Amino acid sequence: MKLIIQIPCFNEETILPFTLADIPRQIDGVDCVEILIIDDGSTDKTTEVARQHGVHHIVRHLENKGLAQAFQTGLDACLKLGADIIVNTDADNQYPGGQIPDLIAPILQQSADMVIGDRQIHSIEHFSPLKKSLQAMGSLAVRMVSSTEVPDAPSGFRALSRHAALQLNVLTSYTYTLETIVQAGKKNLTIAYVPIKTGGKTRESRLMGNTWSYVRRSAATILRLYALYEPLRTFFYVSLFFLLPGSLLILRFLFYYLTLQAGVARYVQSVVIGSMLLTLGLLIFLFGVLADLVALNRRLLEENLYRMKLLTAANLPLPIEEVEK
Repeated sequence: MKLIIQIPCFNEETILPFTLADIPRQIDGVDCVEILIIDDGSTDKTTEVARQHGVHHIVRHLENKGLAQAFQTGLDACLKLGADIIVNTDADNQYPGGQIPDLIAPILQQSADMVIGDRQIHSIEHFSPLKKSLQAMGSLAVRMVSSTEVPDAPSGFRALSRHAALQLNVLTSYTYTLETIVQAGKKNLTIAYVPIKTGGKTRESRLMGNTWSYVRRSAATILRLYALYEPLRTFFYVSLFFLLPGSLLILRFLFYYLTLQAGVARYVQSVVIGSMLLTLGLLIFLFGVLADLVALNRRLLEENLYRMKLLTAANLPLPIEEVEK
């Protein structure tokens, strides 16, 4: 059983040594523990520091591509290196390396495909009340969209089985945390969570520099993912905004017409506007049917991609420079 702990890094030469020091090198139930650094275009000495502290593998982006792409690069590299379990953690020493055995325990017990570290947001002292509320609302939205019970969706401290890692494909460019949970839920992967205690604040968040920008981009990501995995339902809900008022206007005219109300011609505009709304609603619903057919084709392609990865994971091409110790 091989465990690889991947750490996406961008200019982390100062904090990285503390993060590496907390990671256990031997874990019960695991034969081999290795560490992989994804250097996402750092301009400092992150790579040199990683080598000095005994990191087994380093992959580098020649330019900064963002956290989501770094996460996917790490998954591809871990699969290529033969990982049976993959743990993702941050380089800023926020997540407890000492709790990695607890994090991977459900996977070792074969009771989960993905395990999320629950930071218990309400207990984090350096989070403002606004940030706690927004994180809780975001997690609730992800639970609704993904049909899962994950209490802390934005947590980057997570473990994946090889089976789960082969099935995940990060499509967004902003953050992987929300998307991978939605994907896992829609692909019927078993998701568990374990409570963790985070460390103190070591630096400002690079992903959440502006609160409202983070909210806007996260909300857009959730809506996009819902439309991607539930297109028929999404278009149906949108079509209701046109079908319902259109139907009411048509019924309004029919009521006056059938009850032989005088001056019924005054309500002809209800027929015109109602017919337009009904036509728009039906067109939107038909778009949903077409999108659902496209989604079915996408699922078939994802299944083929999973089988291809399963057979050729050791030969996955990586658009990066790889350095192995």
